[in-house]
Amino acid sequence: MDGPTSLVAALARHFRADPAGAFDARTMGPTIYAAPFEVLATPRSAFPVESTASLELGGHLDGCRVGFDLGASDRKVAAVIDGEVRFSEETSWDPRNQADPAWHFRQIDESLRRAADHLPRVDAIGGSSAGVFVNSEPRIASLFRGVPSDLFETRVRHLFRELQHAWGDVPFVVVNDGDVTALAGAMSAGIGALLGIAMGSSEAGGYITTEGRLTSWLNELAFAPVDLAAGAPRDEWSGDSGVGAQYFSQQAIARLLPAAGIDVPDDMDQPSRLLELQRLMAAGDERAHSVYETVGAWLGYGLLQYARFYRIEHLLLLGRVMSGSGGAVIQETAERVLEAEQDRSSVPITFHAASERDKRHGQAVVAASLPRLR
Repeated sequence: MDGPTSLVAALARHFRADPAGAFDARTMGPTIYAAPFEVLATPRSAFPVESTASLELGGHLDGCRVGFDLGASDRKVAAVIDGEVRFSEETSWDPRNQADPAWHFRQIDESLRRAADHLPRVDAIGGSSAGVFVNSEPRIASLFRGVPSDLFETRVRHLFRELQHAWGDVPFVVVNDGDVTALAGAMSAGIGALLGIAMGSSEAGGYITTEGRLTSWLNELAFAPVDLAAGAPRDEWSGDSGVGAQYFSQQAIARLLPAAGIDVPDDMDQPSRLLELQRLMAAGDERAHSVYETVGAWLGYGLLQYARFYRIEHLLLLGRVMSGSGGAVIQETAERVLEAEQDRSSVPITFHAASERDKRHGQAVVAASLPRLR
């Protein structure tokens, strides 16, 4: 940082002593990049040169492929032959409290085998999951938060390589689920400069460049702030307040239900709360409509924030929260916010719709296209 020494020192204390800052420093330092996180006072002339990389992943539809998507409340799998979906399935699970890596291995492998039963052979396997992946190796992933750190290093880091070996060492690629969301939109519409957002148990974000390529960026919008209010809800994992996961996910729905006057049992889990909201919306309940309208308003203003950092010409929305008629209310409200608030010199954002099946299973299908056949 090139700035007053007092400010550099304050930032250093934040990343060292503040719980939310320490989470960021630990995550971006030793966890992902295997190096200490440092705050350095440096003149601008000595800054490193900006460097970006694009990845040639996805769009490979030849052969017999299996794709999977691992969410916090369900996992999805698809069997694809030359781009045609032959089978897809969604299975509920709760991996976050599971401490045994072997349990994760068995659950994922079970879904892969159910898909493989609909194929004459398996030529390649592609997957998506929340978290940061380097060469298909999870460096940090909320799905495995129940696994002790020593087992994470010895077993989870190599989990997908073990699965690849179990499947005859076919091409096997796993990337961040948000990137697959963006790739889904780019492949279906043949466009770039696209931001993909999946509203599920958390918020997944991904970006495709104007050239139609994935990048090596960490598009973890779930942890990026969209609400700077002092009383903004706090993320229970990172400790940060007002982040996207609290506004564009099932967590947001659960928080809005009582505010809208919708009573549900205290012990009802978040997926069930969303199903109840969808049921009420289908029945024409105005309270349910107000919940979706609120999420749409949040999304509109959130997009204005995201557009400060991304060139967004196109937007694709996926995930369970967008399923049903409530998804249309979210999109329509967000579009009204952008029309009213967006600067005239800004790039207009075109929303792209996905089918109900793609909203829930599209990521697994697109994930199947990640590996290139040998």
